[in-house]
This record gives sequence, structure tokens and C-alpha cells, in this order.
Amino acid sequence: MNLNKTFVLGNLTQTPEKKNLPSGQSVVSFGVATNRFYIDQNQEKKQDTEFHNIVLFGKLADIASLYLQKGSLVLIEGRLKTRNWQDASGIKHYKTEIIGEKMQLGPKTGERQTNSEQWKPSKEKNITIDKENIPTIEEFSENDKDKEIDIKDIPF
Repeated sequence: MNLNKTFVLGNLTQTPEKKNLPSGQSVVSFGVATNRFYIDQNQEKKQDTEFHNIVLFGKLADIASLYLQKGSLVLIEGRLKTRNWQDASGIKHYKTEIIGEKMQLGPKTGERQTNSEQWKPSKEKNITIDKENIPTIEEFSENDKDKEIDIKDIPF
């Protein structure tokens, strides 16, 4: 049995960049930074920061582009995928990304807000949201689990 599952809880390093695939499906990419704190051999507190490339498709991409911005706290559940390509000079490049399958939004950054104010979209203020119950968002329904995105369709 094999398993490719990743959980990342961190802050966005950039605002999501939304694009559309030739099929019309939405796709966003952004970075998430995670921090690890530890005590070294000299008993000094140290911080180690790791940066992760995140890619979301479909409904998740649409929601991320509306609600997430640089600095936002987010939990992403997904799988690792490594892409490779060759540039014009013949050099082969590799990029490992987390393909998000679920996303949980953190509190809005910056200012202290009541629960009812914190989930207003950052780009469109006229959307009605059920403020009482913010669900975990899944990319695929049970009927869509077998559908796979072709990595060649990603425009970046």
C-alpha cells in the first residue's frame, strides 16, 4: 500500500495568482511558509522556515483567490507532485508542489474582528456567507475522485 498525503499549516508568502486552464477550469498557485522552532546544542532558540509551493484547482482555486492574501493563515491537505521541464537552453528543471485537495481558512490577518466580520471576502464584499458554519472545502465530490488533472494543462 502506498500513501502520498501532505498537511501544511502556514502563512501565504504571496497573494494567490489565478489563471484558467484551456478547459476553462480555474487554477491558483501560491507559496506557504511554515516555521519550526527548536533549541540547538548551545541551548539557543532557533527558527527554521520552510517554503512550500501550493497549487489548487476548480472550486478551491476560486475560493482561495477570493479569501486568501499574503500573510493569511491556511491549512492545506493534499499530495506531492514533482514537475519537470526543459528550458530553451536545454537545462532540465524540477519543481515539487503540493496539489491541494482540501483547504481550511484561518482567521483573517491584520486586525482583530468578530467571528461574523472575519469571513468577508477580500475582493468581493457583496457575497453572502454562512458565518455560523465555515466548512472544510474539498476539491472532489465522491463521484469525481477518479478524475485526474493532466499536469501538462497547468499554464505555469
